Amino acid sequence: MSSTRSLTLADVALPRTGALTDTLLVLGASLVTALAAQLAFPVPWSPVPITGQTFAVLLSGLVLGSRRAFLAQVLYLAEGAAGLPVFAAGSAGALVFAGPTAGYLLAFPLAAALTGALAERGWDRRFLTMVAAMLLGSAVIFALGCVLLARFVPPGRLLAAGLLPFLPGDLVKAALAALAFPAAWRFANRRHGPDA
Repeated sequence: MSSTRSLTLADVALPRTGALTDTLLVLGASLVTALAAQLAFPVPWSPVPITGQTFAVLLSGLVLGSRRAFLAQVLYLAEGAAGLPVFAAGSAGALVFAGPTAGYLLAFPLAAALTGALAERGWDRRFLTMVAAMLLGSAVIFALGCVLLARFVPPGRLLAAGLLPFLPGDLVKAALAALAFPAAWRFANRRHGPDA
């Protein structure tokens, strides 16, 4: 893994970004996460629904890079804490952070920053490293999510309630992203040259 920073797809699409553009990208990513959260499907034996949030969170990192993605997810959490109906199925308010999904939500900025940092090192340009980036970002969300979910479910049910139902979807999302991002980079390299 190289330690030098590579461009992200947002950097290639908008090569001369400034503070206003960065602000709009951060705001846009927070809104995409909010929209993805409305795709919520209850899991009968778990207080945690299946949503599109995690996919949006990880993609924000891959597209924007670590700093902007981290800020986008912090903004998303602030929007929800302030009462905007941006969490799963339109839930909102600071009390959500005392509930069973709190750990998952609090992990969003960290997971976005991690996938962003990996994208800045070129992990989003090859299938296997892209899958790894997605799965590492998901691991951050599941780790913190399950730690705080443990307050609400018995220890013997923790994995069934907080991890196992979500793994198949995460594997599919990782594979889809791993197909899309290298293809997007091939297109960017044809249009902008190999330095993109």
